[in-house]
Amino acid sequence: MSNLSDFLHHHFDKPADELGDIERRVLAKAHARKVISTDVNAVLSAESSFGERVADGIARVGGSWSFILAFLAFLVVWTIINTIILMSEAFDPYPFVFLNLILSMLAAIQAPIIMMSQNRQAERDRFEAAKDYEVNLKAELEVLSLHQKIDMRVLTELTALREDFARLTAELSARS
Repeated sequence: MSNLSDFLHHHFDKPADELGDIERRVLAKAHARKVISTDVNAVLSAESSFGERVADGIARVGGSWSFILAFLAFLVVWTIINTIILMSEAFDPYPFVFLNLILSMLAAIQAPIIMMSQNRQAERDRFEAAKDYEVNLKAELEVLSLHQKIDMRVLTELTALREDFARLTAELSARS
């Protein structure tokens, strides 16, 4: 644990008890040299209920061009059948009261389902942002570690050069 506390001391300017959960998790992963999983789809798919998956599917279909075009075709067919084909015996004559009822019921059902899906998308975006933060924090820690290693290497080389310079200076002084 002291090795982890040394790692903490070199990378953060605050004690371990002031770190947040995310910082602790990232610090532990960076210290252990483990990869942070960023597969948002797998995590959220595993946690979603059947109803949430259905809501996502309905929102995906209801918000597609194929649904819009199919529903537009349905409206055109409905209008043609009830105005031209079945002129005198139309089951929903103009002003299409039954069609308006169907559209209202569809909107009443579809709107909350789409809202549920949008809420899940917002939750997914927050989760993804948190994962991005973790990855960025770990990358920053890795960069700091590399800087520290390079600095230590440069200091070691400078010390060796000073020793060599002092030795050579001493040899030159001894020869003269």
